[in-house]
Amino acid sequence: MKIYTRTGDSGTTGLFGGPRVAKDDTRIEAYGTVDELNAVLGCVRCELASALRDDSLESDRRELLTRLDDRIVQVQHELFSLGAELASPHPDQFDLRVIGADHIDRLEKWIDETEQRLPPLKQFILPGGSPTASQIHFARAVCRRSERRVITLADSVQSETPIGEEVIVYLNRLSDWLFVVSRDVNRLLGREDQPWQKP
Repeated sequence: MKIYTRTGDSGTTGLFGGPRVAKDDTRIEAYGTVDELNAVLGCVRCELASALRDDSLESDRRELLTRLDDRIVQVQHELFSLGAELASPHPDQFDLRVIGADHIDRLEKWIDETEQRLPPLKQFILPGGSPTASQIHFARAVCRRSERRVITLADSVQSETPIGEEVIVYLNRLSDWLFVVSRDVNRLLGREDQPWQKP
């Protein structure tokens, strides 16, 4: 299969089991931003791999960072499936609805588990700290944009096959998880979160 087909040279692309639409269609924007999030998570994993090469890293911290890497891979697989659902105007016809309440519950458990290791947050913090945490903050911001794009899509297709409610909730919870994970990664790598100060 060739990587280039020339079919999109006019600015359109084909939906999964659907018509051709403009490449800036709300559906394309939604699943394209989910794809962007997945790519940023790939960058997070590269930073994690670099952090794990540090021989001075304590074994308990190494274990938590390795577990985080495993969880991010799991999320990447889920985002790929979520993107496939968004890419089709008829997801039920092709059995593409994968994300459900169990995925959301699992994210909430991950959040609760991570927050138990963190001091209470008393003020806003700036994105940053370690390179790994900075990439996670970037992923969180892209996740929030993905959520906004999916909401726009959901509003635009109300009379057609609706976007699954779980998709929006999943993205909302995922951004929450990425936030607490960014703080935990800074803690594990010995970096302080920088509090926001009003100018």
